Amino acid sequence: MELVKDLNDEILSQIIIFFEEELQKKIAEKLSILKTAQVLSTMYSDDAADFLSILSVGKVKDVLKLMKENDALKLKELLHYDDESAGGRMTTEFIAFYADNTARSVLNKMRKIITEPEMIYYIYVISRKKELVGVLSVRQLLTAQPDTKLQDIMNKRAIKVNISADQEEAARIISKYDLLAVPVVNDHNQLLGIITVDDIIDILEEETTEDLFKMSGATNAYDIRGNFMEAVKKRIPWLFILLIGDLLSGTVIHRFEASLQSIVTLAIFIPVLMDMGGNVGTQSLTVVVRGLATEELDFSHFVKHLFSELKAGLVMGILISFSLFLITFFWHQNLVLSFVVGFSMLVTMITAVTAGTSIPFIVEYFGADPAVAAGPFITTLIDISGLFIYFTMASLLMEKLL
Repeated sequence: MELVKDLNDEILSQIIIFFEEELQKKIAEKLSILKTAQVLSTMYSDDAADFLSILSVGKVKDVLKLMKENDALKLKELLHYDDESAGGRMTTEFIAFYADNTARSVLNKMRKIITEPEMIYYIYVISRKKELVGVLSVRQLLTAQPDTKLQDIMNKRAIKVNISADQEEAARIISKYDLLAVPVVNDHNQLLGIITVDDIIDILEEETTEDLFKMSGATNAYDIRGNFMEAVKKRIPWLFILLIGDLLSGTVIHRFEASLQSIVTLAIFIPVLMDMGGNVGTQSLTVVVRGLATEELDFSHFVKHLFSELKAGLVMGILISFSLFLITFFWHQNLVLSFVVGFSMLVTMITAVTAGTSIPFIVEYFGADPAVAAGPFITTLIDISGLFIYFTMASLLMEKLL
């Protein structure tokens, strides 16, 4: 820790952004206010804002007082934005010139730029009101005639994102259009900053981790190295909710207790039906959750996608249920029991596909995160419906089963 503290400002600013947040906090505690201000002054604005966010309010104020007025103002503005918004992720280091500037003048000005912007692959073109009107690459600038104006060689359809948009939207845009950076504008289309591809990689990692935690019914903020009691506090509410669902499954079994006592063989196939239903439902749900996350799917695709999944579910259900029918018949030599097990499997799989496809669309429609509908929740629902179908079939054909 002492060695890190003694590093020069530039080196420390370059390496500290790669440390885990807990380590950053420990380092920040060791740094003086002056040293912290000096380190922040050599960092890109987005990284500096992230580092400031882990400091105490009092230390942030003291640090900003020691920084250059312009740098401090930029950081204050960035700190006002939500951490998971485009504004919270953007950097204010970028290259922008007016549309009526010539290629020659722009190249001359770029040679005089002292501070290196974080992204030099794109040159953004703005109006005199700071409105984003276009974008061009450095290659386009270098190959243009010296007296050509930027407005004549720029791409007028600049892909952009609003400053209040969620960070996931910025990630989707960069991924969809294979960009190295995306400009961030306000409601008046004024250019405020850019989000670079390295930040997008961090966003994708964070969002994927968050969705995985939600799908497991755990938490979206659990630190693996955290206190075990924190894990308990964050996980236990979901487990109690799932416990209620499992008790409902037990209620279904109790409701058909007489059938189970009469034919004990029925119990053998309970795990098979529950697991296969859960597996199929999770497959359908995963496809939908990913499609909604990447915007390949939205609610307008609901009916079409449901019909497609039902066709797939029907084919898979027929193959699996027929195989189970044959296995049961050769195992127990009971045609009716084989029919009950096979038909229940078919209906359970179709039900699972329907639930796994529909629930994320419905959750998304009401503005919630479809990832919360995944994992244990869909499995518990399918378990209840599968057991009900199975024992209902067994009860209706009880006389022939005995």
